[in-house]
Amino acid sequence: MSMMLEVPDGVQQALRVPEPERQVRLLVELACALYQREILSFGKAAELAQLSQSRFSRALADRGIPRHYSGADVVEDLAYAGRL
Repeated sequence: MSMMLEVPDGVQQALRVPEPERQVRLLVELACALYQREILSFGKAAELAQLSQSRFSRALADRGIPRHYSGADVVEDLAYAGRL
């Protein structure tokens, strides 16, 4: 199931972004904001932004948004690395 989000014409026209980039930029900005507020996980926010995790990490850094990286994340990453 997917969700459609309507952006009024007036808002779209007010965006200071070239028209061909608007949808992509809105998705990235929304994903970054939801990640920053801890509403979405890193992986799901990257998925929403339609970016690889490395590109989404760069998008966060460009906006000065720190990664949320807990002790549980470290343990999970180490366990995953041990399976490689």
